Parts: sequence; structure tokens; C-alpha cells
Amino acid sequence: MAKVDVAVAMLAIGETMSDVAIPRSLVDPFGRTVDYIRVSVTDRCDFRCVYCMAEHMTFLPKAQLLSLEELEQVCRNFMALGTRKIRLTGGEPLVRRNIMHLIRNLGKEVKVGNLDELTITTNGSQLSKLSDELVDAGVKRVNISIDTLDHDKFREITRWGDLDNVLNGLAAAKRAGLAVKLNAVALKGVNEADLGEMVAWAGDQGFDMTIIEVMPMGDIGNENRVDQYLPLSQVRADLSKRFTLTDSTHQSPGPARYVTVEETGRRLGFITPLTHNFCESCNRVRVTCTGQLYMCLGQDDSADLATALRSGGENGLTEAIIEAIGRKPKGHDFIISRRAPSAAVARHMNVTGG
Repeated sequence: MAKVDVAVAMLAIGETMSDVAIPRSLVDPFGRTVDYIRVSVTDRCDFRCVYCMAEHMTFLPKAQLLSLEELEQVCRNFMALGTRKIRLTGGEPLVRRNIMHLIRNLGKEVKVGNLDELTITTNGSQLSKLSDELVDAGVKRVNISIDTLDHDKFREITRWGDLDNVLNGLAAAKRAGLAVKLNAVALKGVNEADLGEMVAWAGDQGFDMTIIEVMPMGDIGNENRVDQYLPLSQVRADLSKRFTLTDSTHQSPGPARYVTVEETGRRLGFITPLTHNFCESCNRVRVTCTGQLYMCLGQDDSADLATALRSGGENGLTEAIIEAIGRKPKGHDFIISRRAPSAAVARHMNVTGG
């Protein structure tokens, strides 16, 4: 029996954390070691991407969010349980006030070897002014969401975004020494003809890239995800007409399956939650900006870490984390079709964290 299973079983019969040996690693019911957390630090964003949220969003009251100090405590409790990789997400994480304080504190743990890496997923809008600070804080890598290099389409997709600002941010990240990976969501009839140019441009810039299928999460107003959905099997077939794509053995902490683009020498990843379930090696969980722990992106089961921390302190938080990992499901149930056009889960990606 895994250490976490023993701990959960003992807690179930009334033992306290002081009576239970805290496991050095978190192992879920299917034998997967959970050592990677994605933490949403805010649901707010300066873009309104059509596949992510409605244009006129109602964001959470600030009083419902975990403080930066509470977010740090959650991260540290996970680290004590074996977490080696932390990704900060949003919304747009870099628009949260004083976010560099949290990044610097966690970055110190990378510098002394207590974390393997601290990474950021961002839309790039703040990188022109923050790239140097991120490197100084201990961040070595960023994922930047960008779905097209066409200015008009970029505005159409993001509604509020400025492509030149993002491209300037990418240039600043490159100058600062950050490793950059581009994330592009494939949107049928919108950017499918642009993806080849993006792959070529990423190669010229020395960036890796990942293409992602639309995920059925949250109400996005007048947009319809069935109309947006473009299977990546089709995208790969189209790209193969222009590039030589060789399957790669490379594995990242995330769910992408990689190929090498022989013409550029860069990696290209495919994330396929709909056409190919990527759950068998899942090593990650997500913490929302309100302190809800989701053991699976595509399931609604969660654990309330905010209440556990505020009422039970560090021990209560650790207890809640261990119990929740004992409920981590085998996989998600994403589906998208004309018969099931609504979101698979009600919460938006900007709340859950990308």
C-alpha cells in the first residue's frame, strides 16, 4: 500500500497528523507520483480569449482569493510532500498586484535546490517590463499563449490583446535568457491556416511550441466550442505536408506528446484532451486562486484547501492534501459534440489555472 494510502486510511479512523508519518511523496490510487502543481494566482486577465471566457466576465471578489502569503504556504506544504515543480498560472498571473513577491520567495527554493523549477504561463503582455525580474527571481522558463501572428486575427481571438505588445514581450524574454515555449490553441476556421507559419517562426526564434485542442470548460457566451473544435490529428497531417515531423521520446512535466521538426530542430508538442486522453502518466494537480484543489482538470471533485489552512493551519492543510490525492481519478471525461455542446465542467480555465 502506498504511503499516502496508509496516511489516508489512518486519518479516516480518527488519527491526527501528529500520529501519522507524513509521506515524503504523494502517490495517487493508480500509483502515479504527484510531484507537480499548477497554481492559479488570479482569475483576472487583461485579454478575453474567445475559447477561455466570455467578453464581459464577472470576476471573483478579491476577498475570495487566497492572499499571496496563503498561496505561498500552500506551495510550501506541497513541497514538503514531494512537489518538485510549480507552475504559476491565471487568468494572467503577472497582472496580480505584488506577484513578484511570491515569485521571488518560491524562486529562492529553486536556487537552493528544494524545487526543480518554477515556471509561469502568461499571455506575454507584461513580459516587456518583467522578464529581467523573473530571471533574477529564479524563473528559467515561461510558456506564452499566442494563437496567431496575424494582427487582426490576434485581436479577434483575444478581443482585447495587442500582438505587438506580446511580440515585444517575447523579445524581452529572449534577451533576458528565459527559455520560451509557445502555446497555441487550434481553432477551426480561425487560425488553422496560421499554425504552419507559427511553427516556422518559432523555429527561427529558437522557441519550442505546443498546439492544444479546445477544452470544454466554462460558459464562453455566444461562442460555441463545437464550432471551434479542430482535432490535432488533422493539424498534424496538414503540418506534415510542409515539415518533417519525427516522433520524439522527450517527456515534459505536462501532457504534451512531442515531435521534432526536422527543418528547424525544435520540439513541437500536441495536447489532445479530446482525441487522445493523456491521463495515464498524469503527475499534476491544480490549485485555484480561491484555494480549491482539483485533482483532475476535467472532473469537478475538489478539496477546500483555503478552509483547511485557515481553520487547521499547516497540519490541517497537509491533512487535506493527503486525503485529496487519495481521491485522484484515473482520468477526465472531456467530450465535445453537437449532442453535448455545453461545457464538460462549469468552471472556467482562468479560475482553474492552465
